[in-house]
Amino acid sequence: MILGQTTRKNFTQNPKNDILSGLTVALALVPEAVAFAFIAEVPPIVGLYGAFMMGIVTALFGGRPGMISGATGAMAVVMVHLIKKGNDVGLALDTPIDNLGLQWLFITLLIVGGIQILAGLFKLGKFVRLIPHPVMMGFVNGLAIVIFMAQLGLFKELVNGELQYMSGTSLYTMLGLVALTMGIMYGLPKLTKKIPAALIAIIVVACITIFGDIDVSTVGSFIADRGGEEGIKGTLPTFQDQIFGLFGTLDGHLLSTILPTAFILAAVGLIESLMTLNLVDEITETRGNGNRECIAQGGANILNGLFGGMGGCAMIGQSIINVDSGGRGRLSGAVAAVALLCFVLFGAPLIEQIPIAALVGVMFMVVIGTFAWSSFRIIRKIPISDAIVLIAVSAITVWKDLAVAVIAGVIISALVFAWKNATMIRARKRMQPNGTKTYEIWGPLFFGSIQNFNAKFDVKNDPEKVEIDFIESRVTDHSALEAIFNLVNKYEAEGKSIKLKHLSEDCKILLRKANPKFDEVIVEDIDDPRYHLAENPEEFTKPLSEYNL
Repeated sequence: MILGQTTRKNFTQNPKNDILSGLTVALALVPEAVAFAFIAEVPPIVGLYGAFMMGIVTALFGGRPGMISGATGAMAVVMVHLIKKGNDVGLALDTPIDNLGLQWLFITLLIVGGIQILAGLFKLGKFVRLIPHPVMMGFVNGLAIVIFMAQLGLFKELVNGELQYMSGTSLYTMLGLVALTMGIMYGLPKLTKKIPAALIAIIVVACITIFGDIDVSTVGSFIADRGGEEGIKGTLPTFQDQIFGLFGTLDGHLLSTILPTAFILAAVGLIESLMTLNLVDEITETRGNGNRECIAQGGANILNGLFGGMGGCAMIGQSIINVDSGGRGRLSGAVAAVALLCFVLFGAPLIEQIPIAALVGVMFMVVIGTFAWSSFRIIRKIPISDAIVLIAVSAITVWKDLAVAVIAGVIISALVFAWKNATMIRARKRMQPNGTKTYEIWGPLFFGSIQNFNAKFDVKNDPEKVEIDFIESRVTDHSALEAIFNLVNKYEAEGKSIKLKHLSEDCKILLRKANPKFDEVIVEDIDDPRYHLAENPEEFTKPLSEYNL
C-alpha cells in the first residue's frame, strides 16, 4: 500500500514540469541513440527502440525517479566486438546468415538482464555507497569531458563521400546557433523557470533554421550522412522469436564470446547506472534505491533482447537535462520514452528537421553543469592520494571507459586506505610488578598491518610471562587471526607463557576452533569487545552456549 502511494506521488507531484522536461529529454535522446547505434554498428532504429524500452521500464519501475535510461556509448563500444564476431560467424556458415551479430546481441541482452536482476536480488546495489568521493568527482569530470568530445563528432558533414569537420560558413553558422542555444538556456531561467529553458532553446533555434531556410546540419542529414537512409521512422518493436532458433549457431562461442560480453555489459551498465543514481541523489537531495534500479535495468535489457533493442543503462547527460528542467518524478522519464516512440511512429519528418546545433548547445550546457569545477579549487587542499585518485579516474574515463575508471579508482583508494592503516599499528610496552611484560596493541590488525605487528615483539629476549592486550585494537580478518596464532606458537616454542586479553567473542571462537590449547591462552574479561569479524558475520550471531568449544 505504501509502495503504491509512493508511486502515485512520484507521478503526480509536478506533472507540468515532468511533461515538459520529458519532451526536452526526448528531443535530446534522438541523436544520442542514433549515434550510439552507429558506434555499435546496428541500424539506428535499433538504438531508438533500445532507448524507448530502457526508458519506459526504468521510469516506471526503477529505483530513482527522474533518472533517464537509454542506449549508451559505454555499452555500445563493448557491443561492437560481439556484433562483428557474430557477423563473421554468420557469413562463414554453410547456409550464411545476415546480421547474425545483431541476433547474438539480442541473445546476450537476455543474459545481461538476468545478471543485473540477480545483482538487485542479492542487494549488490548498495555497494555504490562505498565509492569514495574523489572517485565520484573524477567520474563526473571524466564523463563531462567524454560528453563534450562526443559532441565534436556532430561538427562533421559529408564532403565528397567522406565525413569531414565543417569549415567556412557551415562552421560559423553551426557555432552561432550553438551559442544562441546556450545563451537562451543561460538567460531564460533568470526571467522564468516555468518552462524548461532547453526545450525553448531547441524550439527557437529550430524555428529560425526552418522558417529562415538556413542550410544547416539536421537530425535527418546527420543520420543520412552516416548511412542511415531509413531515418528514424519505424513501427512498433516486434517480438524477436527467431533468436530462439539461433542457439545452434553459438557452439563454443557461448563461453568464449557471449558470456564474457554479457558479464562486461552487465557490469558497465550497473556501474554507470548506480553512479548516475548517486549523482542525481546529490543534486535532488533525495535517496534512490540502488537494488530496485538493478532489477529494473535487468528487466529492461531482457525486454530489449526480446523485442529488438540494443539495450543500455542510465544516461547521465539526459538525467541532468531532466533534473535541471524540473523533471523529478517518474512521469518525466515515462513521457520521454513515449515521446521518443511517437517520434519514431508519427513525427519522424518533423524531428529530422531539428538542427543538430540546438542539441549540441544543450549538451554543452550539460557539460558545464556536470563538471565539478570545485575540484580545481580543492585539488591543493585535499590529501595527495585523493588528488591522484580524482585525476586518475577522470583520465581513465576519457581513455578507456567509465567502468574501468571507477573500478581503478576504488582499487587505488582501497590500497591507499590499507597502506595508511597498515602503518597505524602500535604497541605500548610495560613491565608489571610480577615480572610480566605487557604489550598494549593500538590500531587495526588486518592483512596489511601484520608485518608491522610481528615486528613489535622480541620473542627471544622477552621474560617468561608475556601478556598481549587488544583493548585498543581491532582484529579484522583471517590474516590477523593467523598472525596471533603464529605469535603464540613462537612464544610457546621458546617455553614462555603468553596470555591474550580483550579479544572479541568471534576471535576467541575461531582461535579455539583452530586449536583447543587456546583455552589456556585466552583471558576472559567482562570488558571484552563485542565487534564481529568481516568474514561470515552471521556465524557469530548465536548464543555462546551453542558453539562446540
